[in-house]
Amino acid sequence: MTSSDHLLDLIQSTPEIDLLLRSSFGFDIHRKHNGDGLRLASGAPLEVIAGEFAGGAYFLCAEQNGRRPVVFASSEGEGGLLADDLADALEIIIGLEWRDCLSFSGGGDVEIMQISAQHLARSRDKHNPDIDSEAAQVAAALSLRMPPVADLVIRLHAAASKTEPDHVVTDDEGQAFDPPFGEHLEPRHGGWR
Repeated sequence: MTSSDHLLDLIQSTPEIDLLLRSSFGFDIHRKHNGDGLRLASGAPLEVIAGEFAGGAYFLCAEQNGRRPVVFASSEGEGGLLADDLADALEIIIGLEWRDCLSFSGGGDVEIMQISAQHLARSRDKHNPDIDSEAAQVAAALSLRMPPVADLVIRLHAAASKTEPDHVVTDDEGQAFDPPFGEHLEPRHGGWR
């Protein structure tokens, strides 16, 4: 059994962790229909492991050096490498508003991502005061670390930067998804508050 299989089994067999991942962090192992027909540009298959409420999907790639990289594909046609394995991906998912951090990255500038991540963390805490304790509960149950946000941003940037050429997501017609980095520096309509 791989470490990815072990983590997925733990999530499935621990209903309260499954619920927290689904409701607070957008990682739903019961939405495996999201992402049907997607694969890597190389033709390599992707294994759907979870979906999220907006129609995006998380995938495991084929094993590389004893690890199975995790790719995310949004329903809006963006996708790329999230982490080198599921444990790293889950640490990013529970510790960082990672999708918005990529969207507001100025095209992949790690310094802009750091600024965005700090604003997003404050917003996340404001809208869900329990989010840190929920993340800690998930981390403890799955034996994950809880690195500082700045470290998670560096890891996310490093992974997303390795999307091309090996982790480009394509649809069933061979159309490549857009890269994971968005061009925005901050939200429109007033910026960060």
